[in-house]
Amino acid sequence: MKKEIQLQLTPEVAYTEDLFKEAALRAAGISLAESDVYARQVKRSIDARSRQVKINVTAEVFVKEVPEPMLTFHNDYPNVSNAEQIIIVGAGPAGMFAALRAIELGVKPILIERGKDVRARRRDLAAINKSHIVNPESNYCFGEGGAGTYSDGKLYTRSKKRGDIRRIMEIFVAHGATEEILVDSHPHIGTNKLPKLVAELRNSILEAGGEVLFDTKVVDFILDGNEMKGVILQNGEKILGKGVILATGHSARDIFLLLHQKQILIEAKPFALGVRIEHRQNLIDQIQYSCAVDRGPYLPASYYSLVQQTEYQGKQRGVFSFCMCPGGFIVPAATAPGELVVNGMSPSRRDSKYANSGMVVAVELEDLPQYAHYGPLAAMMFQAEVEQKAWKMGGETQVAPAQLMVDFTNRKVSESLLDTSYQPGLSSVDMHAVLPKMISERLRQGLVAFGKKMKGYLTNEAQLIGIESRTSSPVRIPRDKESFEHPIIKGLYPCGEGAGYAGGIVSAAMDGERCAERLVEKYVRR
Repeated sequence: MKKEIQLQLTPEVAYTEDLFKEAALRAAGISLAESDVYARQVKRSIDARSRQVKINVTAEVFVKEVPEPMLTFHNDYPNVSNAEQIIIVGAGPAGMFAALRAIELGVKPILIERGKDVRARRRDLAAINKSHIVNPESNYCFGEGGAGTYSDGKLYTRSKKRGDIRRIMEIFVAHGATEEILVDSHPHIGTNKLPKLVAELRNSILEAGGEVLFDTKVVDFILDGNEMKGVILQNGEKILGKGVILATGHSARDIFLLLHQKQILIEAKPFALGVRIEHRQNLIDQIQYSCAVDRGPYLPASYYSLVQQTEYQGKQRGVFSFCMCPGGFIVPAATAPGELVVNGMSPSRRDSKYANSGMVVAVELEDLPQYAHYGPLAAMMFQAEVEQKAWKMGGETQVAPAQLMVDFTNRKVSESLLDTSYQPGLSSVDMHAVLPKMISERLRQGLVAFGKKMKGYLTNEAQLIGIESRTSSPVRIPRDKESFEHPIIKGLYPCGEGAGYAGGIVSAAMDGERCAERLVEKYVRR
């Protein structure tokens, strides 16, 4: 017999296995003395709306019945060594999941990655943090696993209609993630565990006969009229395939430039730009959990989500939190020398004493009239100029410009700054001078409003660290809504965040799978 029940539990009961089982059996009306009983959580979320934090749990109770496995996916991929091949450019989640789906469909993927494998990337990340040296091919954005590997691992997505979220989660579990990601409402793997998982995804591709090429940069496309036939590598080598999935991420500006130079249709796209805001995690816990001292041993580090409409020069624009990292760190995410970009990450235990979040302002194309002459690259050029200015104002290293939060709202340069998780260090700067006025003024309005929504949030115990500019791609590579193929170049499948069709690890992975399915259906199965 199987029963599904809804429970509202204290954190201690929800996160302690024996106490949870006891509460579940009692709620299901089953005697605690009953033999052959089993209880498990299938969904779990935190309700912090009242002073007494509760955990909402959907549970299954089994009596004299063996529970079916939570994991139904099995990574028994066919061998595709001698199959027809497709080309996938970019080994982030979109590219890797496109490769795995191609293998399932009996097609050989050639996965091309400009950066290094996930282990070798670490040396380049250390060079950014310690020596301020940015390798334009291997950094927090470029390399195996993409930007998400070393910058967080959050798996929450609102993209319910874009694919099978559960399937993506199960593939992660099959490659090393814990089953907790199948249960939590805001699942998270952690930047300390993602590298091993990414390596396992690669091993599945290689063991099935696919190819993965690292330190391999695509510099041109092979076109026959309006048909994509393959790619040309930096060393001059040509690789041909039945089609090309372009999954290069939101920071591959050279690819956007190449597309534009080849007169392949691309479009400027709205995005968002702002800063990272760093608080003590304990302060955010006190606000969110209404606790006087700390959150205790059972509750996870708390997060927040904020949004506010603001007005500047008669135009309404949203200010919103982005990629909030409880118990996390701020990292340097530049992809070229001469620019400064920050991002956030959290380890799996979220046990840093800091909380950070992007706090960004929506940028529409009509806000950028002075960049209109760049055509489809207008938003990208604006983004790049702001990053270059931040680098100069921080001292022309990876030291980031920063300002205390209340000082920023009062337009006062901070006399000193707080301790920070950002390893390259901070420089006290007027962030109004770093950010374009349309950004800084809206950000100031938003922070004042957030201080009213979350009492204690607006404080000089927090600081703005700039800049957060890689929120999404500033360029969209158009594609047909049904076929996912570029509307002009046949055999080209724009994919994932870089093409403008995803906003995180899970949505990018789902998009990669769908692109692989469409390409194979049209060019391999015909």
